[in-house]
Amino acid sequence: MTFKFLNKNFYINLSLIFLIFISDRLSKFYIINESAKNLGNFILETNYLNIRLIWNEGIAFGLLSFNSRFFYNSLSFLILVIILIILYMITQSNGLKKYSLILIFSGALGNFYDRIFYQAVPDFIDFHINNFHWFIFNLADIYITLGVLFMIVLEIFDKNNYEKN
Repeated sequence: MTFKFLNKNFYINLSLIFLIFISDRLSKFYIINESAKNLGNFILETNYLNIRLIWNEGIAFGLLSFNSRFFYNSLSFLILVIILIILYMITQSNGLKKYSLILIFSGALGNFYDRIFYQAVPDFIDFHINNFHWFIFNLADIYITLGVLFMIVLEIFDKNNYEKN
């Protein structure tokens, strides 16, 4: 019995998910190891960019950080459900929408992996101007953000949405 979804596009999409996930894992592995070697969180300091390791126990940008294991596990379970919904949406999508969802899925999978194995997500990219610092983030957050931005642009410029109204 052959599965109709096991075609060339399936393997391309799976490869893309794997590459995005691996790039996130490798960047975090490198930062965690460099931080351990430096015996501190700061790895690089410049006028506008710092690379420093922090452990984020919440969701995006440290929001919803909890000291309670129950809330942390509940939040992790909710994230897993959302990841599975996005995976289903990928199977139902095509074109640029599918690739936007793949970016979101891969980034979310990378951060979920960290939540399971480290009980926190390592964030390390710190943009700043003088004493104003943006939220510290990682590559998975970049992939998620790009995927969401692409989805927004696709929704704005989707002519089919305008024809329905």
